[in-house]
Amino acid sequence: MNAPQPEEGGSRESGTVVPFRRRGRPPGGVIEPKESVKQPVKGLEQYSADAEPDDYPQRMRNNLLAVLLCVLLVGAGIWLATTIADLRKKQDCVLSGRRDCADISVPSAGPK
Repeated sequence: MNAPQPEEGGSRESGTVVPFRRRGRPPGGVIEPKESVKQPVKGLEQYSADAEPDDYPQRMRNNLLAVLLCVLLVGAGIWLATTIADLRKKQDCVLSGRRDCADISVPSAGPK
């Protein structure tokens, strides 16, 4: 059977999958560890312990301050996003040639 000829200016897609072999692996797929790999340094425990005990109240205050700072940053980001969106709406209104772009506050129509 004849293969389809490529169209003029196009490429031929035959759906053939070309198998590739990974480099650096033996055909069995098992990699043996090298003998020249150094083991981690022993005796790091002497450097990990502090001379002073942990100050848990201070850590809790620092964590509380960090949470408050994150909340403040999120609030500032939300305020900034809404301010920019409002400014963009006003700017689009002015650039479209309208003159009544100012916000008009309307009192609620409730019982007096």
